[in-house]
Amino acid sequence: MTDQKQEKPEKKPRKQRRRGRGEGTIYKRKDRDGYAASITLENRKRKTVYGKTHEQVQAKLLKLRYEQKQGTLITNRDQKVGPYLEWWLEHVQKPSVRLITYSDHVMIVRKHLVPALGHRLLRKLSPDHIQTLYTQKREEGKRPRSIIHIHGILHEALQDAVRRNKLARNPADAVTLPRLDESEAQALTVEQARQLLEAARGHRLEVLLVIAVVMGLRRGELIGLQWRDIDLEKGLLQVCRTVVRVPGHGLVVSEPKTASGRRTIKLPAFVIDVLKRHRTEQAEKRLAAGPAWHEQGIVFCNTKGGFFEPAHVQKLLQRLLERAGLVHIRLHDLRHSAATILLSLGVPAHVVKEILGHSDVRITLGIYGHVLPKMHSDAMDIMGDLFGGKL
Repeated sequence: MTDQKQEKPEKKPRKQRRRGRGEGTIYKRKDRDGYAASITLENRKRKTVYGKTHEQVQAKLLKLRYEQKQGTLITNRDQKVGPYLEWWLEHVQKPSVRLITYSDHVMIVRKHLVPALGHRLLRKLSPDHIQTLYTQKREEGKRPRSIIHIHGILHEALQDAVRRNKLARNPADAVTLPRLDESEAQALTVEQARQLLEAARGHRLEVLLVIAVVMGLRRGELIGLQWRDIDLEKGLLQVCRTVVRVPGHGLVVSEPKTASGRRTIKLPAFVIDVLKRHRTEQAEKRLAAGPAWHEQGIVFCNTKGGFFEPAHVQKLLQRLLERAGLVHIRLHDLRHSAATILLSLGVPAHVVKEILGHSDVRITLGIYGHVLPKMHSDAMDIMGDLFGGKL
């Protein structure tokens, strides 16, 4: 009698536990004890959480779902600040800002931000780390305005990380910035400005310095000025371009950064006279230079008719300051001098804003607010003269 192999009764399939609402994919781990769950991110990668019990994983998964819905879910948790900033420069800044702005941001990121913060995990970057950086920069002699500029670039980069779910919040929001120092905007008095222009009489920078002191043009605007921008008959000067040296690109010509920077300024009569004289002298130099001269219609050109090198303008200015017995200032400080003199003479802030090309009068008042107390005092003196003894 042969044994008949008894067939085992077929097992009923195990009834799977229904996933609770919002649980997603929760499963038993094969390689070790515990459970895991995953969700799919916007970049099609998966994010997984683990726990010893089903309930722990369910709670973590619900938190992930909530953070994903709120837009606060952090991804790419091991990315460091340095690589992120380099990615931000290349993929966010480079396609969206002017070359001049991009070059400036590259310099700030690589010179100041990456050396101090680049080794830190992006998700662990704290306000204290950033605050320490600003303190170090202050100790190195950086001016408050420079530190605020560094902060603006870092804040913009980190805010973009928040938008891309790489950070839950921007740690740069919680730092304390240095207070702007009035002395940063070094301005010449009227008498000092006269001393400088007297020392520059007959110098190749004479007319450029006159325009800088009287009209407050920026260095790049002065260097980029062309004769077609000036109507000597109507007495008008248009600011249409700026010239800046960009590392790796040479001298770059571009339009003003903002619409307000593109402006028309009325020329005083004496400025019209010095410009006419300057144009005549430039024509004589062009004839004397012969074939070496390359005419480009530039008002303040080099010895061959091309754009002046910005750094060379500053070097020549320094020599003139020494000749005049004045302290070292930047060419940009002549812009501050023009603004301060105009405000001290009682010119309304909104008019000064138009002359300087500021986008908002609050910028003008923020930079030159220290002039207002004197204006206040002068205004009350005028009121006293008008009404004193008559009431």
